[in-house]
Amino acid sequence: MILQSIPIDRPEGTNVILGQAHFIKSVEDLHEALVNAVPRIAFGLAFCEASGPCLVRTSGTDEALVESAGRNAIAIGAGHSFLILLKDCYPINVLPAIRQVPETCTVFCATANPVQVIVAETELGRAILGVVDGQGPKGIEGPEDVLKRRAFLRTIGYKF
Repeated sequence: MILQSIPIDRPEGTNVILGQAHFIKSVEDLHEALVNAVPRIAFGLAFCEASGPCLVRTSGTDEALVESAGRNAIAIGAGHSFLILLKDCYPINVLPAIRQVPETCTVFCATANPVQVIVAETELGRAILGVVDGQGPKGIEGPEDVLKRRAFLRTIGYKF
């Protein structure tokens, strides 16, 4: 078995959602879930087919994000994995819809942080073991940090 760390290379300012689904129609169902969750959403989606022709299936509303999602999916190369790149919205806006897609099995991460995908390769293929999502903690928040966190959530419109 070979273990690798694959960085997700994406346009600046985008969020990424990495998950696993189980059927060729996942790409269409995920696309529909995204456009129904956020009007005029900008996204690119790639799904790694795990049988038959084993193609990376792509879709989306932003051609640059579609291309980037496809390129990253090829690099990860794990069957039945999907990668969504979002612009001008947050994963919190679409995760409930993604989880409601019947083919969705797992969501590994949803983040704007730098991401590395830990991949294992065997004679059968590749699997995602997990992700490294950003940096490790540097301490425990204090009272000033709590105030900053609360202010930030209000600044971006997620709390009143």
